Amino acid sequence: MQPDQPVLLITGASSGIGAATARIAHQAGYRLVLTARSEDKLKSLQAKLGGHSKTLALTCDVQQKEDLDQVVKQTLNTFGQLDAVFANAGRGGTPGGFTDADAEQWKEMLLTNVLGVAHTIQSTLPAIKESSGHILITGSVAGRVPIKGSMYSATKWAVSGIGYNLREELKGTGVRVTLIEPGMVNTPFFDEEPDHALQDEDIANAVLYALSQPPHVDVNEILVRPVAKSS
Repeated sequence: MQPDQPVLLITGASSGIGAATARIAHQAGYRLVLTARSEDKLKSLQAKLGGHSKTLALTCDVQQKEDLDQVVKQTLNTFGQLDAVFANAGRGGTPGGFTDADAEQWKEMLLTNVLGVAHTIQSTLPAIKESSGHILITGSVAGRVPIKGSMYSATKWAVSGIGYNLREELKGTGVRVTLIEPGMVNTPFFDEEPDHALQDEDIANAVLYALSQPPHVDVNEILVRPVAKSS
């Protein structure tokens, strides 16, 4: 065990919040396990973050639990420990509301945003319990308020429920659970850069804040919104 070089696994790490978190965690001394479906982007990020000795880059589809089981196996074989996991992989919303949205796109979003988080937790939990580690989950402001016709919002309500219920299950184990709940963030979800949004580094800083707390401090939720502009 190398407590001065903890190991952090990030899903959805090839871009956006995941990649920003990887960069900031690397600066903080973490060894990293980066997963996503895009191998080229992962390899490029790995090269910038210490190469093979500091960063594993593993392709993974969070819809497939077998992929995540293999990621955990490779993590333990390489680093010998797993101290934290950031269940961050997700898909954005679709237009059309409940009346006209593409149901196939709903299916992909539900499988990634909800089942993918559950798979990530179940696959990593034995190693996280062993290290008395930390599970962080990307929720959303959209998981706190109703949004007209939004299945995406419904998935994030489910993610909030996963976080709350997991924390209850893990009471007394020493494992911490943190929901990271951003407002609008300028990520690859958007075709055009939004005028009024957070940057992915802002959310990465929130992740590192939760991770940096002493073991007796469990930061349950971090809600991060952009400063409101005057009308």
